Amino acid sequence: MANKITRPLGTEDVTPKQIYKWYTVERLARETAESFGFHEVRIPTFENTNLFLRSVGETTDVVQKEMYTVKAKETEFTLRPEGTAGTIRSMLQNGMLNDALPQKVYYILSCFRHERPQAGRLREFHQFGIEMAGSQGPTSDAEIIALAKTILDNAGLKNIALHINSIGCPTCRAEYHKALRAYFTPRKDELCDTCLTRLEKNPMRLLDCKSPICAEIGKDAPLILDYLCDDCKAHFEKLQEYLRAMDIDFMINPKIVRGLDYYTKTVFEFITTDIGAQGTVCGGGRYDGLIEQMGGKPTPAMGFAMGLERLILTMESQGCDFEQPKTCDLYIAPMDEAAVPKAMQLGQTLRVSGYQVEYDLMERGLKAQMKYANKIGAAFVMVLGENELNTGKAKLKNMQTGEQTEIALDETFEEKFDDIAVQFMFHDIVEDFEKECQL
Repeated sequence: MANKITRPLGTEDVTPKQIYKWYTVERLARETAESFGFHEVRIPTFENTNLFLRSVGETTDVVQKEMYTVKAKETEFTLRPEGTAGTIRSMLQNGMLNDALPQKVYYILSCFRHERPQAGRLREFHQFGIEMAGSQGPTSDAEIIALAKTILDNAGLKNIALHINSIGCPTCRAEYHKALRAYFTPRKDELCDTCLTRLEKNPMRLLDCKSPICAEIGKDAPLILDYLCDDCKAHFEKLQEYLRAMDIDFMINPKIVRGLDYYTKTVFEFITTDIGAQGTVCGGGRYDGLIEQMGGKPTPAMGFAMGLERLILTMESQGCDFEQPKTCDLYIAPMDEAAVPKAMQLGQTLRVSGYQVEYDLMERGLKAQMKYANKIGAAFVMVLGENELNTGKAKLKNMQTGEQTEIALDETFEEKFDDIAVQFMFHDIVEDFEKECQL
């Protein structure tokens, strides 16, 4: 017997039994973003590799170790490892930055990174992200953070901590890089090979190294907050003022540097400990130099990305509510071949009105059809046989209460079914309300 083909390591299937959880978080994210004035953008799954080399940064782990890159004839393409670079490329290429500013977009997309799979971290993963281009003030930083927090709040999450930091501007970082090199150079023989390269090219990346040895060496490293210029310091202080004005709790974490080179000034993370280990549910910040770096005019910008797998894991661990999957409204059980055309006609009539209708496709007997109707959670069942076809009437059975209602199989069928279904839904709403009142 041949070996079964299985999905690649670091990927997951989303089955019909799980998809409703994805619908829940995607709807929450979309509706919240749109309430803040953001609009959806969709970009290609792969881009020219040079886009990520220029934007993400050649010293990052993403570029050095994690990108999936292929050559097609003379052109090199890379599956997107994140959403910001492609979105900014799209803004530039489609002239969006010539329109009214700020430009505010969101996306839901899959990303690809070759890293060690673990809970909430896959090689193919999904992100909800937002990007805002054109506004340089700390009001935008606060607005972006408020949007992310609103999504997490709407999802019902608890115990999510907001960590903020400022990593300054190129002027600040020039002095800070000198301080970091002075700190790490005496112990450079103990650093990993990757950090040895970073020491010269981008020493801030040393603070983000996952090696326990490098982390231990860096625990007492100088802090960027001690090197901020007056402008960056004022920006960061204003951000804190605005967050307090919106009653958003935060803690300053000077160790946050983010994993990508394009960040400047404000960086932030929403962190949870509810999925087995400390995990970032959402991370983002400001990247004022990225658009110019990619060939556009100097334009401030910022955004965040939220891992959907990790968000769902956190919601599951905290017992948050998900939308319930849509179930069958009516199952029509034809007793013989003669009843099948009528079952199909009635079913199609209700489907056009938005109802989910099924009928037998397996040539089952009536008893087996009833079992199937129970398994799929049909709200109503209607049996069609010779008697029903001759009289033009059938019994509609409420599978929850067992109550049966006679219904005509003529042009009034859709209207009559609609009335019965609405009464059924109203009964459920009242029942749920009474249960909540008792609680």
